[in-house]
Amino acid sequence: SAPSRRAAVLPAIAILVTVVLWASAFVAIRRVGRDLSAGELSLGRLLVGRAVLGALILNRQARGGPAAAGWPARSAWPRLVTCGVLWFGLYNVALNSGERHVDAGTAAMLVNIGPILVAVLAGVALGEGFSRALAGGLLVSFAGVVVIGLSGSPGGSADAWGSLLCVVAAVAYAISVVAQKPLLRDASALHVTWLACTIGAVVCLPYAPGLVSALATAHARTVLLVVYLGAMPTALAFTTWAYALARSSAGRLGTTTYLVPPITIVLGWALLGEVPALSAFGGGVLCLAGVALARRTREPAAAP
Repeated sequence: SAPSRRAAVLPAIAILVTVVLWASAFVAIRRVGRDLSAGELSLGRLLVGRAVLGALILNRQARGGPAAAGWPARSAWPRLVTCGVLWFGLYNVALNSGERHVDAGTAAMLVNIGPILVAVLAGVALGEGFSRALAGGLLVSFAGVVVIGLSGSPGGSADAWGSLLCVVAAVAYAISVVAQKPLLRDASALHVTWLACTIGAVVCLPYAPGLVSALATAHARTVLLVVYLGAMPTALAFTTWAYALARSSAGRLGTTTYLVPPITIVLGWALLGEVPALSAFGGGVLCLAGVALARRTREPAAAP
């Protein structure tokens, strides 16, 4: 029937939008990182994202929706704070810092060990199932992380510190996805994303003086990229992600981010002239092979 086809197609479109926008974010972060510090970029991106999401919520309410519709209950706040602090706060600062040492494609490959961590945490915390193959996948992906950390990148750079920061971002992402999933049972994706974005912005407020000073002298392209990062990979992509997550298991949806590294590598080559070193490519293949190994077993059931 038409409704069932629509129910199947819309989440697929939502996650496709998310993947493409998140891939573009790695490249934009690499470019803006030349002009803004990791914390300044995080705060600027989150303030723009919060403003865009807030405008969407106000527009929805102005069209006649109940003012309280879609808002999480009080009992959801511990999970909201976890998601806001870790994903919108720590993840952004760690990734932005990591991309000062690691090219965009390499960063994307490292962050994409996240799906394994999501599968592990979702299996334990959400009852989505747990496979012994995850252990093997973790070992293979860890080997890939080590290879990337020891690699150099012509046109960019890769070092152990940058690799570690990207892994920290992956861990923050994984914990946040698992914390976010139960929130979407009763609250809307838009409201959850706005609240988490607001919490992340509050966490990053200490960077406000530096952001104001940096933007006062920044090139117009830098300002536009900060706006882009806030409006598209943050406001839009996190909302489409949450929409898709509400209609899929966390472990299953996490595997769709396999598409992010190859898209990022192509964009990084086209826009920045950066291509990961061959050894980093090898490490990235190991990371993704580990994720694939961990997911080869029967798909665990979605949480009720």
